[in-house]
Amino acid sequence: MKVMILAAGFGKRLRPLTLHTPKPLIEADGKPLIVYHLERLAAAGFRDIVINLGWLGEQIEQALGDGSHWGVKITYSREGEPLETGGGIFKALPLLSSGTEPFMVVNGDVFTEFPFEQLSMPDNSLAHLVFVDQPDFKARGDFGLKQGRVYENQGTMLTYSGVSLLSPALFSYCQSGIIKLADLLIDGIRQAKVSGQHYTGYWQDVGTPDRLQALEQYLQNQS
Repeated sequence: MKVMILAAGFGKRLRPLTLHTPKPLIEADGKPLIVYHLERLAAAGFRDIVINLGWLGEQIEQALGDGSHWGVKITYSREGEPLETGGGIFKALPLLSSGTEPFMVVNGDVFTEFPFEQLSMPDNSLAHLVFVDQPDFKARGDFGLKQGRVYENQGTMLTYSGVSLLSPALFSYCQSGIIKLADLLIDGIRQAKVSGQHYTGYWQDVGTPDRLQALEQYLQNQS
C-alpha cells in the first residue's frame, strides 16, 4: 500500500516559524515533523511514499531526497497553486493507485504514535478514518462514530486525526482544481460508505507555536 503525506500547506498559524521554512520541516525536539512520519511508516513496513509540495516545497525535496536514508522511496507531487486537501490528493492519484487499491493519507502537521500497520479498509468502504478525542482547541468534533460507522451527527462526536485510508473511488466524479476532502467524505458518509475507528493514544496537531511546544515537552519527557 502507498502512503501520501500532505505537506503543501502554508503553515500560517505557525508564523513566523514558517516564513522561511515549510511546516513539515519545523523541528520538534531536534527532528523535522515529517521525519517522524517517515520513521514510523518505514518501521510499519510501508515503502512507497508520495509527498505533495507547495509553499517552499523545494526545501522539503532537498531535505528528504529520494527517501533512501529512511528505507523508503519518495515520489513528489508538485502543486503550482493551492488545491485544498482533496485537490492535492486527486492530483497525486496516478502516483498512489493504479486502479481500485486504497492508499493511506497522513497529514504532515500532526504527530501521532498510531500503529499504521494496523489500518485496514472494510469491504465496500470509500474511506476509513482514524479519530481522536476532541482536543481543547476545538469547539466540537468533526464527525460521529457509532459501531465503526461514521455519521455526520450521530454517535460519539470525535476529531479526525489526519490519518485515513481512502479508495480512489472516493474521487470518481472529481475534476482537477480545488477540492475539499471534507465534502467528499460527507458524500461518502451519506452513502453509508465511510468507516472509522477511535485512537486513544498520543496525538498532537502541531498547528500553532503552543502546540509545537507541547509536543516538544512530550518528546523530551519520553526520552
